[in-house]
Amino acid sequence: MAQVTVVSAPGKVLVAGGYLVLDPSFSGTVVSTSSRFYTVVQTGTPNRPNVIRVRSPQFLDATWQYTVSLEPTLSVEPFEDNTSKNKFVHLALKSTVALAAEIRGATAVKEALQNGLDITIAGDNDFYSQRAQLAILGLPRTMHSLSQIPPFNPTGVRLSDVHKTGLGSSAALITSLVSALLVHLRAILESSLADDASEGRRLAHNLAQYVHCLAQGKVGSGFDVAAAVFGSHLYTRFEPVVLQSLMQDEITTLKPLLPILTPSNLAWNYRIEPFKLPPLTRIMLADVDAGSDTPSLVGKVLKWRKDKSIEADALWKSLDQFNQSLAQTLLHLSNLYEVNPQAYASAVKYISTLQPVQWEANPQQPPAEMPVISTFYEAHQIAQSIRAKMREMGTLSEVPIEPIEQTKLLDTCVGQAGVIGGGVPGAGGYDAIWLLVLNPISCAPDQTPQQRIEYVWQNYKDLDVSPLSATESLAKGARVEHLDGIPGLKVAIAKT
Repeated sequence: MAQVTVVSAPGKVLVAGGYLVLDPSFSGTVVSTSSRFYTVVQTGTPNRPNVIRVRSPQFLDATWQYTVSLEPTLSVEPFEDNTSKNKFVHLALKSTVALAAEIRGATAVKEALQNGLDITIAGDNDFYSQRAQLAILGLPRTMHSLSQIPPFNPTGVRLSDVHKTGLGSSAALITSLVSALLVHLRAILESSLADDASEGRRLAHNLAQYVHCLAQGKVGSGFDVAAAVFGSHLYTRFEPVVLQSLMQDEITTLKPLLPILTPSNLAWNYRIEPFKLPPLTRIMLADVDAGSDTPSLVGKVLKWRKDKSIEADALWKSLDQFNQSLAQTLLHLSNLYEVNPQAYASAVKYISTLQPVQWEANPQQPPAEMPVISTFYEAHQIAQSIRAKMREMGTLSEVPIEPIEQTKLLDTCVGQAGVIGGGVPGAGGYDAIWLLVLNPISCAPDQTPQQRIEYVWQNYKDLDVSPLSATESLAKGARVEHLDGIPGLKVAIAKT
């Protein structure tokens, strides 16, 4: 029976730590999403040894074939008749096969490739704008409408033309691809992806970071890859110097990867600290149809930090204190739930029907609920302070981190009953917002905070707002899946 390996990896939302996460002195709060990328690796056919075919059935003309040679040196070369190039996939294949050969030996990898490999990559619908699909179906832009779209729905366009929603598709794709290949080639154990801190998971992380950086031509902060590998967490980046000697594509097939990518290399000094959103809350994400060029935003902010270092450092230190406070306050809410789940749930139901300014106004509130309510209000105030600091950074650097249009939208949302806070994720700009809302077991007879926000988004006139369906990933980071256990995946990979 043909061997089949399926590995998924989640998307990300950087809710606190935009820009600061680029500096190892600071950290960011990263939430991984329930929306995932899936890589399915299957044994190919007997008449195609050393050929790897990669398909992405959600796109037009998205099949790439490569010939692998392990002797005298490793090479992974695209077929001449490939209709397009895919730098991310090509570098992922080349680097992963090279690393597997170092770990298991060229003979073992050659044996694994004797019938070639057939690889299919598919992303949940949330990674791509579904506006056009909803319009075709005549459906309103609601989460219920999104659930009516078939899983892994074809986009109808080429990969280069797709409208992404900013969930970190390239990082999730690369993480799922290299992890699936490492497992399939037996360079890491399948069981290592069931252990949050295993050497296999950390090796997959280091390899995914390397490939992602190489494909993008620079060593970024890495929080998106870290979220794809480890799930939600508090992230502190590695020093870029760890990858410096490998950041030239021409030498990747010549220079050994394992001595640098091994988890035992102490130069991988990133930190992953536990984080999860509080019980009975949910993150809400919206795709705002305006668009931002993230690299240009980041470049301008970093130039301002260099030119006005005293001004920038003072602001970043102040912002970092708020970022840390938000993370710890949200973590404290989980502790309060553990102490008294009933009082916590009752408090959440109560404040879900009130605007934040009213949360602490009732002196008759049961004493057991007051610590919960006051902590939620503290989280609200901190989130608002972070937004204010991000706007200040935008003003000083002359960069639209939270543009006035987004400020109006966010103020409208955060003013609704049961909304804890929100902001522009990551580097900011015009293209997305996130909200953290209360998610009580029941709000009857009142609307839930989610319903209120959906109404606001659907009827908002100043910007074109469309919801995403993602919540926080309870399954954390990269994991091995069963093909039959993912609705729609078997059908999606069968498409030609």
